Amino acid sequence: EHQGTKTIETEDDFKKVTADDLSAIFHNWTSDEKVTEFLRWPTHKSIDITKRVLESWLLEYENQTFTNGPLFQKKSANLSVPVSVIELNEKTEKVHIGYCLGSRWWHCGFTSEAFTAVIAFLFEEVKVNRIETWHDPQNPNSGKVMQKCGLIYEGTLRQADWNNKGIVDACVYGILASDYRANKK
Repeated sequence: EHQGTKTIETEDDFKKVTADDLSAIFHNWTSDEKVTEFLRWPTHKSIDITKRVLESWLLEYENQTFTNGPLFQKKSANLSVPVSVIELNEKTEKVHIGYCLGSRWWHCGFTSEAFTAVIAFLFEEVKVNRIETWHDPQNPNSGKVMQKCGLIYEGTLRQADWNNKGIVDACVYGILASDYRANKK
């Protein structure tokens, strides 16, 4: 049940970004080499690159079949937490999630809070059956976020993914709607 990109209410009220968030997005994560080390896109060397990407997101918000971040935390106007649906497979009712956060906010719980809210939205509102995400084994803290959010480690696919380090293994985590409902009880 497509919902488009919506504001997700949590303790910190995560919302979709606007053009006004450009500077915060650039300075807090798209230009942070620590953030992009394990991602598929290069560090943004200029704010103009981030501006073009942000403009594409804003256009996609008009598409009701598009559910994407980044989400922006209102409580701290300089913090954006991108949690995005990277891939949607309607036949299997599965979404693949990606996320990142500026390195100065790592280990503060912001990514887990935002991802947990997105998980609830996807299961309760969009009615997906499966949420999955992968991480490079050399980035174990990403796996810790997945576990904290209730995803289950399902195995490691050898040389099945790529990032700024090249071809890499992929640790796969997933959660089913039935797991989510059982955990809520």
